[in-house]
Amino acid sequence: MSPAPLLEVNGLVKHFLIRGGLLGGITGRVRAVDDLSFTLARGETLALVGESGSGKSTVGRTILGLTPLSSGEIWLDGTRIDQLSRGRMRQLRQRMQIVFQDPFSSLNPRLSVRACLAEPLTNFGLARGTAARDARIFELLDQVQLPRAALDRRPHEFSGGQRQRIAIARALAPHPDLIICDEAVSALDVSVKAQIINLLVDLQKELGLALLFISHDLAIVEHLTHRVAVMYLGKIVEIGPRDEVFSRPRHPYTEALLSAVPQPDPAAKRRRIVLAGDIPSPRNPPAGCRFHTRCPYAFDRCRSEVPELRGGTDHRFACHLDAFPRRA
Repeated sequence: MSPAPLLEVNGLVKHFLIRGGLLGGITGRVRAVDDLSFTLARGETLALVGESGSGKSTVGRTILGLTPLSSGEIWLDGTRIDQLSRGRMRQLRQRMQIVFQDPFSSLNPRLSVRACLAEPLTNFGLARGTAARDARIFELLDQVQLPRAALDRRPHEFSGGQRQRIAIARALAPHPDLIICDEAVSALDVSVKAQIINLLVDLQKELGLALLFISHDLAIVEHLTHRVAVMYLGKIVEIGPRDEVFSRPRHPYTEALLSAVPQPDPAAKRRRIVLAGDIPSPRNPPAGCRFHTRCPYAFDRCRSEVPELRGGTDHRFACHLDAFPRRA
């Protein structure tokens, strides 16, 4: 019997209401996330991938309670958290932290590194006395491989990669079980991306962290994650183990995303699949399969019937086709 997951999301829906007119009535809704479900085990990394506008970041913020969900359930270690009071949620937030895309915006420019890392320790009552607090701050700097001489410097005195290390250290401060990385490396140079990815991998092994890694860069995801969930217009269209999804995609959208991943071998041949048009508006998503307006294999059933996730227990996909023509 497999252990219970650390995080369980069931039927998550998040719609943003659009108001207008003289009386400010509801004129529409943005369907950012529609009926999304997945689990995340302790010490596991699940990558949530897809184009901009697919709803990935909304999923992360909703799990953390930064934006209220419209319907569905979110469970953390057997406790349903989407209905908790603000006080109880604040206690549980110690176990869930986030690393944002832009560390310069997420770090207070007026606070030194020492003050920035002391803040979560003070908020959650995790360090009693100056000596205990400083010892924990030194430990955090060592974990993210920053010199202790950086303690009294402010964010603008660091490079982008160093600032992201500070943001990771702040997320680690309250001893979380889960860290949500929301495009945490997309604003960094290529070499710095690799350093931060390697740091996250090492920290996960050392601390047993669960990571929900939100990204549009499959080349990065391939070296970090255990499982991949591909999102399109608010829905998961494919989810499965990394190796299976990358070697044998079962959804045309996944196939198209993988065709854009750069190949390290210049002699390797791969035909790039260029999707027609842009991702539709989540305010008025297409009927049937939401991908059918851009899918090269779409047929009549795709335009009228919503495909359900199907397949094995590990690798599932939402497509009416059992197979589609492979492209070299």
